[in-house]
Amino acid sequence: MAPILVATDFSPVSRLAVDWAIQASHRWHCPLVVLHVVHDPESAPGYYMKSKKRKKHLTRMEDAAQIMMDEFMQSIRGECPVIDDLTTVEARLVVGLPVYRILEVANEIGARQIVLGCVGRTGLPRLLLGSNALRVAQLAPVPVTLVKNPKS
Repeated sequence: MAPILVATDFSPVSRLAVDWAIQASHRWHCPLVVLHVVHDPESAPGYYMKSKKRKKHLTRMEDAAQIMMDEFMQSIRGECPVIDDLTTVEARLVVGLPVYRILEVANEIGARQIVLGCVGRTGLPRLLLGSNALRVAQLAPVPVTLVKNPKS
């Protein structure tokens, strides 16, 4: 059975999307792939950030993202017991431009659906900042579910 792909940036709204995808995966008895894309544009590869655990050392962006993904998945497992009933849950980390990597992974795994959190900007902020979620929805060959924060 084809999996559901849910992309996360670890924000509260993407957490809502992951919760939605877990419930859908449970309902449809299909695998779930949780994806995080480390944004690493070709013009400036190899960003580094300070590690929370080692304040004087720098950590490669991919390593920091892996730590965040591990903590995120651990949090989900602790707060959403339904996840243990799923057939398969896979956490993936890839590097690249989010829109294109999400579509690439969806194609690679044969996703039946893509789920994304959507902030829901309107007007000038949407025009200036764009929306990765809307771009994925425009380009995806499979259904895309955009989960908005009910408080916004």
